[in-house]
Amino acid sequence: MYDYIIGKVTDVEANYVTIENGNIGYLIYVANPYTYTLDTEYKIYIYEQVREDELTLYGFINKKERELFLQLINVKGLGCKMALPMLTSGNTEEIISAIESENISYLKKFPKIGDKVARQIILDLKGKLVSTEVVVQDYEEVKETLKALGYKASDIEKVLPKITSKETKEQIKEALKLMIS
Repeated sequence: MYDYIIGKVTDVEANYVTIENGNIGYLIYVANPYTYTLDTEYKIYIYEQVREDELTLYGFINKKERELFLQLINVKGLGCKMALPMLTSGNTEEIISAIESENISYLKKFPKIGDKVARQIILDLKGKLVSTEVVVQDYEEVKETLKALGYKASDIEKVLPKITSKETKEQIKEALKLMIS
């Protein structure tokens, strides 16, 4: 099983990106391929789905996104191809909040998620997802710090999903590195 792949993006398509690593191109299905830039190196966290007739790689920008995906695909009636588009917004906090607050209409806005599947998601996952309120508060501090340093809000929002650190100081350092690169 793979944990992550680091490599250059050589192709961006509607549902996937191709990452080249060691002269091998890995086709990786991702939630939002257009957030990736050609000829740029990325670290993509991987979920490997093995079936009798196929091997499929699903990629995520950070571990938190992958963990939510793994929780979602364990819901009865919700497979990888239905769970991946739910992560397109890049905001796992909104999805977790919708599940915890039983917001069926929010969940139904995703493709192929109807009333029955939305209710099943809530039934299976409510109270089981790790609360990340501390991370959200820390992101607020990160946002304020970056704004004080003169960065635009739109640029700040682009780097926040890529932050993997848990402590505020480390998040700020990581965000600054991402802003510079």
